[in-house]
Amino acid sequence: MLLHYPLHIPIASSYANNNANHFPNTNGYIKFRTRYRENLRYLRALTIIDPKTKPNDLPLPDCVDHLLATVTFLKSHSFSDADIPRLNYLTPHLFSTAVHSADIAPVFHFLAADLLATASESRALILRCPKLLFSDVELCLRPTLHFLRQIGIRELNKPTNRNAHLLNTRVDKLHGKVRFLQEIGFTNEEAIKACARLPAIFGYDVGNNLWPKFVYLTKDMERELEELKRFPQYFGFSLDKRIVPRHLHLKERGVRIPLNRMLMWGDDKFYAKWK
Repeated sequence: MLLHYPLHIPIASSYANNNANHFPNTNGYIKFRTRYRENLRYLRALTIIDPKTKPNDLPLPDCVDHLLATVTFLKSHSFSDADIPRLNYLTPHLFSTAVHSADIAPVFHFLAADLLATASESRALILRCPKLLFSDVELCLRPTLHFLRQIGIRELNKPTNRNAHLLNTRVDKLHGKVRFLQEIGFTNEEAIKACARLPAIFGYDVGNNLWPKFVYLTKDMERELEELKRFPQYFGFSLDKRIVPRHLHLKERGVRIPLNRMLMWGDDKFYAKWK
């Protein structure tokens, strides 16, 4: 929680200058206030302090110093000023007096030592998923990385890898998707291979996403489980926007094609082929 400090700048009068022997020297105080004002402007530019904050609602100098320390720590790990507004927007808690650099340092060590990510790769991963900064290394990050590597998902340190956010997912949740595939007829080995081919499945909700797609596949489309095993990427397509419209389009024309041809082609190619 930010504490507040009234912003009043003392005015040095000519009378004070002419009576220097009778008044304490205020040069140090003025310099302190100038630095404080500059720090406020900097934090406003980074959006950490709302530019519309009223003078009486500004944070105390100690709080400002704490926020600057957090910014300095991030910049020492390849973040730039341009990155800070995104982090502040997605994880405003990061820039509060409740969070210290020592709290998030273990995540950077994990990314470098366990994931073998460079400083720039770590920056990219955190910008993609800022919640990583608040993940527990021992309870979440390290066990999850071990599980993902076990099933064959590699190169999670690459900024181009869209599955990097999976590091922030607890292992029990990952196991839940494997169990779902087993419950609909996959063997354990088949379920693991399917998840490795479609890691995004770990982020899908069973009740609102995976199960309705499976029901539509087997009931409405009248397709066999074996076809789903060959093409688990089916789960990655939108039911309402892709699967249903294309199925109905083909059904009206009496056409039946493999799932991958039905879903992988772009709209132009698909609808031009089966007008």
